[in-house]
Order: sequence, then structure tokens, then C-alpha cells
Amino acid sequence: MNPFPSRPAFLVSNGTAEDLIGARLLGHLGTGARALPLVGAGRAYTGVPDVTRLGEELRLPSGGFPFGSAANLLADLRAGLVGASLRQWRDAGRAARGAGAVVVVGDAYALMVGTLAARGAGVPLVHVQPLLSAHYLEGLGVRGALSELNALGANLPMPYELRLARGARAVFVRDEGTARHYRARGVRARWAGSFALDVLPPPERDLSALTGGRPALALLPGSREDHRESLPVMLRAAARLSGVTALVAWAHGWDAVTLPGGWALTVEDDRTAWARGEGARVPLLRGAFGAVARAADVAVGTAGTANEQLAGLGVPVVAFPTGGPQYTAGFARRQGRLLGDALSVVTPDPEAVAAEVLALLRDPARRSRAAVAGLGRVGAAGALPVIAAEVRGLLAAS
Repeated sequence: MNPFPSRPAFLVSNGTAEDLIGARLLGHLGTGARALPLVGAGRAYTGVPDVTRLGEELRLPSGGFPFGSAANLLADLRAGLVGASLRQWRDAGRAARGAGAVVVVGDAYALMVGTLAARGAGVPLVHVQPLLSAHYLEGLGVRGALSELNALGANLPMPYELRLARGARAVFVRDEGTARHYRARGVRARWAGSFALDVLPPPERDLSALTGGRPALALLPGSREDHRESLPVMLRAAARLSGVTALVAWAHGWDAVTLPGGWALTVEDDRTAWARGEGARVPLLRGAFGAVARAADVAVGTAGTANEQLAGLGVPVVAFPTGGPQYTAGFARRQGRLLGDALSVVTPDPEAVAAEVLALLRDPARRSRAAVAGLGRVGAAGALPVIAAEVRGLLAAS
């Protein structure tokens, strides 16, 4: 067995969080690699040593959620989804030739792309599935499943995904309950830790001067276009919470900020801007998610992974549905089943959001229950070094 593999890994990912996981995994891998992000710009791979990003940039109106609604699917088809997908399958097949192993980070579609590429090249496959969880089935019932038919494949693995997964040397999932679900169906599944906490960045800066010892409220509009609808609600809720410091973890450019009527934005520099209105002054912080997450006593989020990361840190999260593309009412219900008492979902109204935040801040016992739920359901970090060791073994044997 060659301890210094000459053939690189080829990694396929399809989503913002999936790209983050993939980039961090390749950093742990420490060998040359090729990466094909199927959705978006794949910015997470920029700067990762010895990683070559492949394929065209695919920007979808749905943000990678074509089956979230009929409107999402129609918009993506008009944007060239079919032609771009065919080109990605071609690129994946070419990239897998000469690779020592194929790694997929993502859902059933990404697994299909990676499986076809791995089979064509005759190399082993590893699947990292950060999306599905057995918790999504809790209390769902037949009626609930029928009401979420468009998300059926997001609640549990479908037969076709299980068939593809059986061809993988290893499938890494997000919790032990999900691993048991897969193993009972003939898949070599393992749980090694929390992907969400593996990609949580360390604190990027000191926010103590902003919080001033007051309770801190993290506002997480997310990386999807939901932020255009959710940020105004969050800011207006923050204006109703005296004695609480709100901090927006902002993932976009300043030109993308959507403010409530009567509010104004003052840009301080590339990292900090201030939203002012209704007597409030709220900082928007770029490149500071790790710092905001660790400063928070409570969070308000319309995000996928970011909400899970705060819950995994023991921080209660308040959420409300948007019109999409990601944090729809159905997505909010699913995340509520995933996170249990760590997440409370309210109506998208500033008064309701502020009241829920205040109720949590005034109830230590409830915050404690939320922390226990978040810590237990999200789990501890540590999955990616284990997965990297698995992939290195496959590369060394190739």
C-alpha cells in the first residue's frame, strides 16, 4: 500500500453548506484533489491548497431548491438547469478518470452524479449525507407525510437513494439514529460527529465592545435569497427589544441589504455596516459568523446550517417561515422536528418574534431545555477528520 497516493480525490458537492463541508474535508485530507460544486460559485474551495475547482458556475433562481415549489422548478428550468446538468455529468465523468476515489457531499442528486462518475472510472465512492435525519420522521405520520410530498425525499432516503448508497464503500450521516436507519437497509453507514459544528469557524473578532455585557441576539438571515424577506422582520423585532444587543451575521454584499421602510444603512467598512431605524442601531457584520454565534444568548434564524450550528452550541433559536426559496413553512416544520426544543417557530411578524425572544431570555429553565435538545440532536464535532482518514486509505490503496 502506497502511503503517498499519486492519484487525487474527486469531490462532488451541491449547496452552500455542502461546499463548506467539502472544502473543510479536503483541508483535512491534505492531498491533491478536484472539486465540482454543482450549485453556485463554490467559493468555499477558493484558497484550499492543492484543490482544483472544476465546472461552470451554476446560479439557480431557487438557490439549489428546485423541488421546494413548482415556481422554483420552473424558474430553474428557464435558467438552463437541464443543459447545465448534462454538462456537469460530463465534467464529473472526465474528472473521475485518473482519480483514486470519488467523494460526494450532498443529496441523492449529487450521489447520482458521483455514482455514475465512480462507476465509469472504476474507483471507490464515499458519500457524506449531511441533509437527511431520522429525526425528520418524528411525529410526522401519514397525514404529515402526505402534506410534504414535495419534501418526501428530504425527510428520509428514497429507495433509489438507498440503492445508490449501497454501492458506496462508506456513507457518513448526521446522527446515529440515521445511521441505524441506513444500516437496516443494507448501507454501510456510520456516524462520526456533527458536520455542522465541524465547519463552524472560530471567532473572527472580539465583539465585547458591541455587546457591552448585555444579552446578545444573533440575527441569521442566511445565505439564500430568503434574507430579502427575513432581514426586515428581524430588524424590526430587534427594535422592540430594549436592553438586548442584536448582531446580524451577514453573508452577502452591502448592496443586497433589504431594510424596512424608514430605515437607513451606513457602511463603516467592508466588514461592518449599521442599520438604523425605529430608534434602533443594529450592526451587520460580514465574515464574523463564528464570533456572532459564540456571543449569542438567543438567535433568530431563517437558515439551514446556521440554525443547526447555533442549536449545537446550546443557543435557543427562534425561526419564522418566508416565501422561500429555502426557509418555507414546510422547511421550518422539518427543522423543528430535527431540532426539537432547540427551535421555536413563530409567525413572520416583528411583534411575535420579539415576544418569543423575550420569553426565552426571561425563562432560564426553557433555555436550558433548548440547550440540552440542541446539544443532543446536533452532536459534537469531529466527523471530518474521520472521513478524511477513510478517503486517504482508499487513495493509498488505489
